[in-house]
Amino acid sequence: MLPFRKILFPVDYSEPCVAIAPYVQDMQRHFSAELAVVHAYGPETLAFSPLPITDPRLPREAHDLAEQRLRDFVHKHFPGQLDIGLFTGVGEPGNVIHDIVQHQGADLVMLPTHGRGPVRRLLLGSVTAKVLHDMTVPVWTASHLTGIARGPYKSVLAAVDSSEEAETMVRAASAFAASYGARLSLAYVLETPPVDAETAFGPYREDMIAAEKERVAGIKTRVGTDAPLAILDSPVAAAIAEEARRVGTGLIVAGRGRTQNTFSRMWSHLYPIVRHAPCPVLSM
Repeated sequence: MLPFRKILFPVDYSEPCVAIAPYVQDMQRHFSAELAVVHAYGPETLAFSPLPITDPRLPREAHDLAEQRLRDFVHKHFPGQLDIGLFTGVGEPGNVIHDIVQHQGADLVMLPTHGRGPVRRLLLGSVTAKVLHDMTVPVWTASHLTGIARGPYKSVLAAVDSSEEAETMVRAASAFAASYGARLSLAYVLETPPVDAETAFGPYREDMIAAEKERVAGIKTRVGTDAPLAILDSPVAAAIAEEARRVGTGLIVAGRGRTQNTFSRMWSHLYPIVRHAPCPVLSM
């Protein structure tokens, strides 16, 4: 998983896409990684062609136009880099990105939370939602970049859940933070029950907190980190965002879950964590 060796940057030419280009460049340079960019195009590309719609040369013309536009983007935002892989594909962006990862390989995808498309799923960009759900590789995404330094990261916050994958995520977060010489912090959100169950929950709250502290202490020992742990109250996304602001973190690391279904705890919270995060989120 780490270090990242090949980064894929989906490009749709939107303002959010342009805004994260420097972050992509920083990650690439930090890990001395290969970089590939991909653009998925559709019928709108035909508007740039002087050929009539019935001309059989039109598909080739559309491909060439899309490729040239992508080449111009790379030249402008990654000047002097001649070894960047360029890929274009016809179709829905999420599917094109998935195909590139499957056939060309990548161990990190970086894209903004919202892109050009008007469709939203749970207020998250539809392409980003699909990538987060379908990809098995780590995904870096961001929605609030104003005032956020693009690197090097000085503080990393790992959002720990109660799944069996928590240790793998903490290990990855620790390795990432160490590579930057960054401070690592851990946060676990204790979800409170509905109001009508608070009376029954109260006596067990301290026991639950103690149990989580013990469990995370074991993870820290096995990972080899002495990162501080904060036990927070729900709602999860708001608590993680507030803790990120409190410690001044530059990156939140969160798990996506092996099954990545809507019933897993962290997966159900990942969308709002990404949406409310005051900094980029790296999900694994």
